[in-house]
Amino acid sequence: MGQAPVVYGQSERPPRGDYSRAAGDYTCAQDYAAYTETDHDTYRRLHARQSALLPGRACAEFIAALPALGAHDRIPRFEDINARLMPATGWQIVAVPGLIPELAFFELLAARRFPVTDWIRTPAEFDYIVEPDIFHDLFGHVPLLFNPVLADYVQRYGQGGIKAHGLGACELLARLYWYTIEFGLIREAGGLRAYGAGILSSGGELVHSVESPLPQRVPLTVERAMRSRYKIDSYQQTYFVIDSLQQLFDMTAGDFAPLYAQLRELPEFAADGGLASATPAAPAPRNRA
Repeated sequence: MGQAPVVYGQSERPPRGDYSRAAGDYTCAQDYAAYTETDHDTYRRLHARQSALLPGRACAEFIAALPALGAHDRIPRFEDINARLMPATGWQIVAVPGLIPELAFFELLAARRFPVTDWIRTPAEFDYIVEPDIFHDLFGHVPLLFNPVLADYVQRYGQGGIKAHGLGACELLARLYWYTIEFGLIREAGGLRAYGAGILSSGGELVHSVESPLPQRVPLTVERAMRSRYKIDSYQQTYFVIDSLQQLFDMTAGDFAPLYAQLRELPEFAADGGLASATPAAPAPRNRA
Protein backbone atom coordinates (compact mmCIF):
# COMPACT_ATOMS: atom_id res chain seq x y z
CA MET A 1 0.00 0.00 0.00
CA GLY A 2 1.33 3.44 -0.91
CA GLN A 3 1.82 6.31 1.49
CA ALA A 4 -0.07 9.60 1.61
CA PRO A 5 1.51 12.81 0.26
CA VAL A 6 3.12 15.07 2.84
CA VAL A 7 2.17 18.73 3.18
CA TYR A 8 4.22 21.32 5.10
CA GLY A 9 2.96 24.83 5.67
CA GLN A 10 0.33 26.21 3.32
CA SER A 11 0.01 25.39 -0.35
CA GLU A 12 -2.64 25.63 -3.04
CA ARG A 13 -1.56 22.36 -4.63
CA PRO A 14 -0.69 18.93 -3.27
CA PRO A 15 2.92 17.77 -3.20
CA ARG A 16 4.24 16.36 -6.44
CA GLY A 17 5.28 12.73 -6.70
CA ASP A 18 3.71 9.29 -6.92
CA TYR A 19 3.29 8.28 -3.29
CA SER A 20 1.49 5.08 -4.30
CA ARG A 21 4.96 3.61 -4.96
CA ALA A 22 6.24 4.35 -1.45
CA ALA A 23 6.93 1.66 1.12
CA GLY A 24 6.27 2.03 4.84
CA ASP A 25 9.46 4.08 5.30
CA TYR A 26 8.53 6.28 2.31
CA THR A 27 11.31 4.90 0.12
CA CYS A 28 10.67 3.60 -3.38
CA ALA A 29 12.58 2.27 -6.37
CA GLN A 30 14.13 4.79 -8.74
CA ASP A 31 12.07 4.31 -11.91
CA TYR A 32 14.92 5.13 -14.24
CA ALA A 33 13.02 4.14 -17.38
CA ALA A 34 10.43 6.84 -16.64
CA TYR A 35 12.87 9.69 -17.26
CA THR A 36 12.44 11.34 -20.65
CA GLU A 37 15.12 12.88 -22.83
CA THR A 38 13.76 16.26 -21.71
CA ASP A 39 14.35 15.21 -18.07
CA HIS A 40 17.94 14.22 -18.83
CA ASP A 41 18.53 17.46 -20.73
CA THR A 42 17.16 19.51 -17.81
CA TYR A 43 19.57 17.73 -15.44
CA ARG A 44 22.48 18.28 -17.83
CA ARG A 45 21.76 22.00 -18.17
CA LEU A 46 21.28 22.47 -14.43
CA HIS A 47 24.54 20.66 -13.69
CA ALA A 48 26.43 22.74 -16.25
CA ARG A 49 25.07 26.03 -14.93
CA GLN A 50 25.86 25.28 -11.30
CA SER A 51 29.29 23.82 -12.01
CA ALA A 52 30.29 27.02 -13.79
CA LEU A 53 29.33 29.07 -10.73
CA LEU A 54 31.22 27.00 -8.15
CA PRO A 55 34.81 28.35 -8.36
CA GLY A 56 35.37 30.94 -5.65
CA ARG A 57 31.88 30.39 -4.22
CA ALA A 58 31.62 26.72 -3.15
CA CYS A 59 33.78 25.16 -0.44
CA ALA A 60 36.77 23.10 -1.51
CA GLU A 61 35.36 19.88 -0.03
CA PHE A 62 32.28 20.16 -2.22
CA ILE A 63 34.19 20.89 -5.41
CA ALA A 64 36.53 17.97 -4.74
CA ALA A 65 33.64 15.55 -4.14
CA LEU A 66 31.33 16.62 -6.99
CA PRO A 67 32.88 14.26 -9.60
CA ALA A 68 31.81 11.33 -7.40
CA LEU A 69 28.26 11.86 -8.67
CA GLY A 70 29.43 10.45 -11.99
CA ALA A 71 28.40 11.45 -15.50
CA HIS A 72 26.57 14.77 -15.65
CA ASP A 73 25.01 14.50 -19.11
CA ARG A 74 22.17 12.30 -17.80
CA ILE A 75 20.37 11.74 -14.49
CA PRO A 76 22.57 9.33 -12.51
CA ARG A 77 21.43 5.91 -11.42
CA PHE A 78 21.31 5.73 -7.64
CA GLU A 79 22.94 2.30 -7.51
CA ASP A 80 25.96 3.68 -9.38
CA ILE A 81 26.41 6.47 -6.85
CA ASN A 82 25.96 4.04 -3.96
CA ALA A 83 28.74 1.85 -5.34
CA ARG A 84 31.09 4.77 -4.64
CA LEU A 85 29.39 6.30 -1.60
CA MET A 86 29.09 3.18 0.57
CA PRO A 87 32.84 2.40 0.56
CA ALA A 88 33.65 6.07 1.17
CA THR A 89 31.50 6.85 4.23
CA GLY A 90 29.00 4.03 4.73
CA TRP A 91 26.10 6.10 3.37
CA GLN A 92 23.66 5.23 0.62
CA ILE A 93 21.01 7.25 -1.16
CA VAL A 94 17.44 6.01 -1.41
CA ALA A 95 14.64 7.23 -3.65
CA VAL A 96 11.54 8.91 -2.22
CA PRO A 97 8.51 10.27 -4.11
CA GLY A 98 8.81 13.76 -2.61
CA LEU A 99 8.61 15.40 0.82
CA ILE A 100 8.36 12.89 3.63
CA PRO A 101 7.32 13.23 7.31
CA GLU A 102 9.89 14.50 9.79
CA LEU A 103 10.20 11.26 11.77
CA ALA A 104 10.63 9.13 8.65
CA PHE A 105 13.27 11.61 7.44
CA PHE A 106 15.16 11.48 10.75
CA GLU A 107 15.05 7.68 10.85
CA LEU A 108 16.56 7.40 7.38
CA LEU A 109 19.37 9.81 8.25
CA ALA A 110 20.08 7.98 11.49
CA ALA A 111 20.55 4.79 9.45
CA ARG A 112 22.91 6.61 7.02
CA ARG A 113 20.31 6.51 4.23
CA PHE A 114 19.79 9.86 2.49
CA PRO A 115 16.37 10.36 0.83
CA VAL A 116 16.56 11.73 -2.70
CA THR A 117 13.43 12.85 -4.55
CA ASP A 118 13.32 10.84 -7.76
CA TRP A 119 11.52 13.30 -10.08
CA ILE A 120 13.00 16.35 -11.78
CA ARG A 121 11.55 19.82 -12.33
CA THR A 122 10.07 20.90 -15.64
CA PRO A 123 12.01 23.18 -18.01
CA ALA A 124 9.67 26.02 -16.97
CA GLU A 125 10.93 25.62 -13.39
CA PHE A 126 14.58 25.69 -14.40
CA ASP A 127 15.51 28.66 -12.22
CA TYR A 128 13.42 27.96 -9.13
CA ILE A 129 11.27 25.22 -7.67
CA VAL A 130 9.76 25.23 -4.17
CA GLU A 131 9.87 21.49 -3.52
CA PRO A 132 13.19 19.64 -3.58
CA ASP A 133 13.70 17.64 -6.78
CA ILE A 134 16.35 15.16 -7.83
CA PHE A 135 18.77 17.88 -8.91
CA HIS A 136 18.60 19.73 -5.60
CA ASP A 137 19.04 16.54 -3.59
CA LEU A 138 21.77 14.96 -5.71
CA PHE A 139 23.84 18.00 -6.65
CA GLY A 140 23.30 19.96 -3.44
CA HIS A 141 23.45 17.28 -0.75
CA VAL A 142 25.14 14.11 -1.94
CA PRO A 143 28.70 15.28 -2.76
CA LEU A 144 29.43 16.28 0.85
CA LEU A 145 28.17 12.90 2.07
CA PHE A 146 31.50 11.69 0.68
CA ASN A 147 33.19 13.88 3.34
CA PRO A 148 33.56 11.81 6.55
CA VAL A 149 32.99 14.76 8.91
CA LEU A 150 29.80 16.01 7.28
CA ALA A 151 28.61 12.43 6.77
CA ASP A 152 28.84 11.85 10.52
CA TYR A 153 27.17 15.21 11.23
CA VAL A 154 24.15 14.36 9.08
CA GLN A 155 23.74 10.98 10.76
CA ARG A 156 23.95 12.56 14.20
CA TYR A 157 21.39 15.13 13.10
CA GLY A 158 19.03 12.27 12.24
CA GLN A 159 19.60 10.67 15.62
CA GLY A 160 18.95 14.00 17.32
CA GLY A 161 15.84 14.48 15.22
CA ILE A 162 14.30 11.27 16.52
CA LYS A 163 14.85 12.52 20.06
CA ALA A 164 13.56 16.03 19.22
CA HIS A 165 10.41 14.50 17.76
CA GLY A 166 9.68 12.92 21.13
CA LEU A 167 10.34 16.22 22.92
CA GLY A 168 8.20 18.35 20.62
CA ALA A 169 11.26 20.30 19.49
CA CYS A 170 11.39 19.51 15.78
CA GLU A 171 10.93 23.15 14.76
CA LEU A 172 14.02 24.20 16.72
CA LEU A 173 16.12 21.43 15.20
CA ALA A 174 14.75 22.16 11.73
CA ARG A 175 16.15 25.67 11.98
CA LEU A 176 19.61 24.30 12.69
CA TYR A 177 19.30 22.05 9.61
CA TRP A 178 18.17 24.99 7.51
CA TYR A 179 21.01 27.27 8.53
CA THR A 180 23.73 24.61 8.25
CA ILE A 181 22.99 21.71 5.88
CA GLU A 182 20.76 23.80 3.62
CA PHE A 183 22.10 27.38 3.80
CA GLY A 184 25.42 27.25 5.63
CA LEU A 185 28.51 29.29 4.77
CA ILE A 186 32.09 28.45 5.65
CA ARG A 187 35.10 30.77 5.91
CA GLU A 188 37.80 29.40 3.64
CA ALA A 189 40.83 30.66 1.72
CA GLY A 190 40.32 34.17 3.02
CA GLY A 191 36.71 34.44 1.92
CA LEU A 192 33.23 33.02 2.26
CA ARG A 193 32.21 29.79 0.55
CA ALA A 194 28.95 27.84 0.50
CA TYR A 195 28.50 24.34 1.87
CA GLY A 196 24.69 24.36 2.22
CA ALA A 197 22.75 22.41 -0.41
CA GLY A 198 20.09 25.07 -0.86
CA ILE A 199 22.79 27.52 -1.89
CA LEU A 200 24.90 25.12 -3.94
CA SER A 201 21.95 24.03 -6.09
CA SER A 202 20.62 27.57 -6.70
CA GLY A 203 22.07 29.71 -9.45
CA GLY A 204 20.92 32.98 -7.90
CA GLU A 205 21.49 32.29 -4.22
CA LEU A 206 25.01 30.94 -4.69
CA VAL A 207 26.13 34.36 -5.91
CA HIS A 208 23.89 36.27 -3.47
CA SER A 209 25.05 34.38 -0.39
CA VAL A 210 28.78 34.99 -0.78
CA GLU A 211 28.91 38.28 -2.73
CA SER A 212 25.87 40.44 -1.98
CA PRO A 213 26.25 43.20 0.65
CA LEU A 214 22.58 42.83 1.65
CA PRO A 215 22.36 39.76 3.92
CA GLN A 216 23.69 39.47 7.44
CA ARG A 217 26.46 36.93 7.98
CA VAL A 218 27.05 35.95 11.60
CA PRO A 219 29.16 33.30 13.32
CA LEU A 220 27.17 30.14 13.91
CA THR A 221 26.00 29.32 17.41
CA VAL A 222 23.47 26.57 17.99
CA GLU A 223 21.33 28.78 20.22
CA ARG A 224 21.11 31.66 17.74
CA ALA A 225 20.33 29.36 14.80
CA MET A 226 17.55 27.60 16.71
CA ARG A 227 16.02 30.95 17.67
CA SER A 228 16.08 32.25 14.09
CA ARG A 229 13.13 31.96 11.76
CA TYR A 230 13.68 31.69 8.03
CA LYS A 231 11.93 32.20 4.72
CA ILE A 232 11.38 29.58 2.04
CA ASP A 233 10.26 31.86 -0.79
CA SER A 234 13.16 34.32 -1.08
CA TYR A 235 16.91 34.54 -0.67
CA GLN A 236 18.02 34.29 2.93
CA GLN A 237 18.46 37.53 4.85
CA THR A 238 20.75 35.91 7.41
CA TYR A 239 23.50 33.33 6.92
CA PHE A 240 25.49 31.58 9.63
CA VAL A 241 29.21 31.09 9.11
CA ILE A 242 31.55 28.35 10.38
CA ASP A 243 35.33 28.12 10.16
CA SER A 244 35.47 24.38 9.36
CA LEU A 245 33.24 21.34 9.03
CA GLN A 246 34.93 19.94 12.12
CA GLN A 247 33.83 23.03 14.07
CA LEU A 248 30.24 22.34 13.02
CA PHE A 249 30.53 18.75 14.18
CA ASP A 250 32.10 19.70 17.50
CA MET A 251 29.65 22.47 18.42
CA THR A 252 26.66 20.16 17.92
CA ALA A 253 28.02 17.26 19.95
CA GLY A 254 26.05 17.90 23.14
CA ASP A 255 22.59 16.89 24.30
CA PHE A 256 20.12 19.51 23.06
CA ALA A 257 17.32 18.59 25.47
CA PRO A 258 18.27 21.20 28.15
CA LEU A 259 18.75 23.79 25.40
CA TYR A 260 15.28 23.19 23.98
CA ALA A 261 13.79 23.98 27.38
CA GLN A 262 15.80 27.20 27.69
CA LEU A 263 14.99 28.42 24.18
CA ARG A 264 11.25 28.13 24.71
CA GLU A 265 11.58 30.97 27.24
CA LEU A 266 13.57 33.27 24.95
CA PRO A 267 12.38 35.56 22.15
CA GLU A 268 12.97 34.51 18.57
CA PHE A 269 14.84 36.29 15.80
CA ALA A 270 13.12 37.19 12.55
CA ALA A 271 14.60 36.10 9.24
CA ASP A 272 16.23 39.52 8.88
CA GLY A 273 18.02 39.15 12.21
CA GLY A 274 15.83 41.44 14.32
CA LEU A 275 13.79 40.26 17.27
CA ALA A 276 10.61 38.61 16.05
CA SER A 277 7.04 39.16 17.19
CA ALA A 278 5.42 36.56 19.39
CA THR A 279 3.52 34.97 16.50
CA PRO A 280 5.55 32.02 15.19
CA ALA A 281 6.19 31.49 11.52
CA ALA A 282 4.30 28.78 9.65
CA PRO A 283 5.97 25.35 9.46
CA ALA A 284 8.24 24.98 6.49
CA PRO A 285 9.55 22.09 4.38
CA ARG A 286 12.74 20.32 5.26
CA ASN A 287 14.52 21.97 2.38
CA ARG A 288 14.12 24.24 -0.62
CA ALA A 289 15.31 23.58 -4.15
